[in-house]
Amino acid sequence: MTAFFSGVIIASLVNKYFNRMHISLTAIANIPSWLAEWIPFWAIGPAFFFIVLFSLWLVKRFLYVYLRALNHPKNYNWSGITVRAANRPLSLLIVTISLKATEKLVQLYDETVITWATQINTVALLLTTVSMLVFTDHFARMSITRIISKGSGLRSSGTLLRGLLRGVIIIIGVLFILSNIGISITPFVASLGIGSLAVALALQPTLENFFSGIQMLADKPIRVGDFIELDSGEQGFVEKIGWRSTWIKMLPNNIVIMPNSKLAQSKIINYYYPEKQLSVPVDLGVHYDSDLEHVEKVTLEVAKQVLKNHKWGIPEYDTFVIFTGFDDSSINLTVMLRAQEYFNRFFIRSEFIKALHKRYAQEGIVIPYPIRAVNLNQEGSADTLKR
Repeated sequence: MTAFFSGVIIASLVNKYFNRMHISLTAIANIPSWLAEWIPFWAIGPAFFFIVLFSLWLVKRFLYVYLRALNHPKNYNWSGITVRAANRPLSLLIVTISLKATEKLVQLYDETVITWATQINTVALLLTTVSMLVFTDHFARMSITRIISKGSGLRSSGTLLRGLLRGVIIIIGVLFILSNIGISITPFVASLGIGSLAVALALQPTLENFFSGIQMLADKPIRVGDFIELDSGEQGFVEKIGWRSTWIKMLPNNIVIMPNSKLAQSKIINYYYPEKQLSVPVDLGVHYDSDLEHVEKVTLEVAKQVLKNHKWGIPEYDTFVIFTGFDDSSINLTVMLRAQEYFNRFFIRSEFIKALHKRYAQEGIVIPYPIRAVNLNQEGSADTLKR
């Protein structure tokens, strides 16, 4: 809405500017009589219009040649965005200025021109408003592109967000233009409200997904590229967060498409939040005759070596060993490792198991097989075997 009021202000300033130019235009209007014989009255307005238009167009061209670096399509700093967004609106403003200048000049030749000056003012106001709308639209869409290029979570929804923003600008702009040309917009606003209610009732599931998508984009429980796990058990990388659904690429290289409304109500484990690094527990057991102090020392040495040498390990992580209990045939323990991200944990665990198995064999530490004792004396089993 700021752009629309700015358009009105600019149109008013342009009008005041040309009122102050009245004296200068009077001097231009004093064309020598011999030159007036060669220029018909009907051609004075169009000729002056095109002269002003061409002159201002040349100034704009030279200005944009000077600002060539800022006008580059790949330039997405704020200065470049402003210069590129102002390209087409400046062309419309040039037409507006040319119309107003021609109106002031022609009025000096014929006072009856004042009868259609109101129409010219209306056209000038409309052109100024459209130029501000175009500038706002281009600036907003390129700003979204700039924000997305900085790694924002809006990367997958940039196209839809730009389209939604353009639709809002066009609707408000059309209502503003209709109001300025004397058409009452009250029926349109009322019809728009009733139509919006009907559409909302008819598209309730779609709108539910739509607002759920907005909620996730604002709250950011998941982001594009995150590795997540749903309460239904699916795991995968977030490929796209759209207005209707979210695409999750699973490890087998297939896609799960979840409606945003269901995803917003689901329990989600985000393995990339607040950071990608995560702990990798490895459970194992050793024989009851093992020296547990020696087992702990050897296991820590192997764990630190793996984290230091493996490309996806975290060397500075202070790994530790915890003995968790007595099992049927072993004393159980858990070794805590650290990986750079969730998907790397499989390779860290595999490398650690291979290295630990080799080191245990060298140190004489036994990982026992499951043992089961059979009681032959229970419930007459011994008598049955004797028979």
